[in-house]
Amino acid sequence: MQIVVLTLTFSLPGCRSLKEKRQRIGGIHERYGRNPAVAVCESGDRERLDASEWTFVVVGNSSQELDSLCSEIEDRIQRTVEARVTDVVRERL
Repeated sequence: MQIVVLTLTFSLPGCRSLKEKRQRIGGIHERYGRNPAVAVCESGDRERLDASEWTFVVVGNSSQELDSLCSEIEDRIQRTVEARVTDVVRERL
């Protein structure tokens, strides 16, 4: 079994309230937390209006499986979240 910690940092230009931030970022936990191979949480910048950081712990049997799942998460977030991804870090444990 292999583990990757995937951390995404977001910029939310023009965001004026925590409510707006939750609407723009909303659904990440619900969308990805359903997959038994993925654990997800907001890991940083919780109180900042213009930024957010989310961490995904991804478990798989092979490097190829992990890379595929991490790429799928990154691609889907780029398409569905109303924020700009400013940094992506993948760390293998």
